[in-house]
Amino acid sequence: MSDDSFIREVNEELRQDQAKALWTRFGPMVIGAAALIVAATAGWVGYDYWTQSRANASGDRFSAALELAGEGNLDEALRAFQALQEDGYGAYPVLAKLRAATVMAERGEAEAAVAEFDAVSADGAVPQSIQDLAKLRAGYVLVDSGSYDDVAARVEVLTTGTSSLRHAAREALALSAWREGRAADALELFEQITDDDSAPRNARQRATIMVELLRGTGAAS
Repeated sequence: MSDDSFIREVNEELRQDQAKALWTRFGPMVIGAAALIVAATAGWVGYDYWTQSRANASGDRFSAALELAGEGNLDEALRAFQALQEDGYGAYPVLAKLRAATVMAERGEAEAAVAEFDAVSADGAVPQSIQDLAKLRAGYVLVDSGSYDDVAARVEVLTTGTSSLRHAAREALALSAWREGRAADALELFEQITDDDSAPRNARQRATIMVELLRGTGAAS
């Protein structure tokens, strides 16, 4: 056997001995770490499946409740939305609360509907966009059932130039002012909508009709 062959065999033996020593020392730790990784991965997959299943189930229930409301089965729809508020998952309890309030308004229960919308708008755990939407919905209910001040208390904050709901908020305020005989205030608010090029087309059309009506009758002079 040549010297080179002998040296290679010695080196190979040394590497095997080192590998065995390392495995003896660290093998259990490696196995434990691998087991933890597998367990964590399995746990995450299981949790993700569980959350998706709950979200899907709540979504199905929400859709069914919407269908009931669309068919005019308001009592059943309201019960379904209220049940979803109790045990729904994710954003569905809040969405169900909003829809339940809408059903209440459709049933003529304006006070109860406004109370539900107000509860959502005051909930700091709810995204700001949803809080603002609840304020607007309460304002629209109060156009017919409350005073101008009631409407303003909900939607005036939304009439600023940066709010995405400003056009609808101005329309609610304008309608309430018109209903209370405050024609000049109504005209000013409707003109804010017609003069805003970013306002939705249908909102501008409605506002234009009201501006022409108010000017034509001379009520705002």
